[in-house]
Amino acid sequence: MLRLLGRATSGNVQKILFLLEELGTRYEREDYGRIFNNTGTPEYLGLNPTNKVPTLIDGDLVIWESHTILRYVAAREKSGLYPADPAARTYVERWMDWTLAALNPVYLVGFREAKKDAAERKAAVGQEIAAELKILEGQLAKNAWVAGGDFSVADIALAPIAIRCIAFPLDLPKLPAIEAWLDRLRERPAFVKATAAN
Repeated sequence: MLRLLGRATSGNVQKILFLLEELGTRYEREDYGRIFNNTGTPEYLGLNPTNKVPTLIDGDLVIWESHTILRYVAAREKSGLYPADPAARTYVERWMDWTLAALNPVYLVGFREAKKDAAERKAAVGQEIAAELKILEGQLAKNAWVAGGDFSVADIALAPIAIRCIAFPLDLPKLPAIEAWLDRLRERPAFVKATAAN
C-alpha cells in the first residue's frame, strides 16, 4: 500500500489525494508538515531533503515533488489520465509545468497577502494572479478540461491551487470558464474529498 506523507490542508498534498481517490488506489496518508514539526527530522530529511510535503513511499521507492508523484502514480496505475502517447502527453505536461512555473509563484504570494488586512494587501498581487488566471481562462473557454477534451492529470495538478486563487480576497476579474470548470470538478467525489480540509 502506498504511504503519503503530508498534511491534508496542503494544496500539493491535495493534488496527490485527488489522483489517488480518482483512481481508487489504496493508500494511507500520514500527517507531516511544518505544523507537525516533523519534516525537519533526520528521518524525514533522509526521505525528502526539501523539508516539504508531499512525500510518497511505494515499498522501497521514495518520491518527492508533487508533479513527479502525480506522473508516477498515473503511470504506475496505467491510467489514461496521463496519456501514453508522447504527443498527447505534451498537452497534459505543459499545463502541469505552467502550474509550477507560472501560477504557483504568484499563488504563494497571494496566499501570504490574503492573510493580511485588506488595507495592507498589495494591489499588484491580485493583478499578477489575474494575469496568470486569464491564461487558464482562455484555455478553459475553448475546452472543457485543461489539456483539451478529456479530464487529465493536468486538471488534478491545477485544481487545488486554482480553487484557492479564486477564493483569495483579492480584486480578480470575472473568470466564468474557470468557475464552470471548478463546478465540473465539484461533481467529482475525489475532488471533493481531496480538498475538504482547508
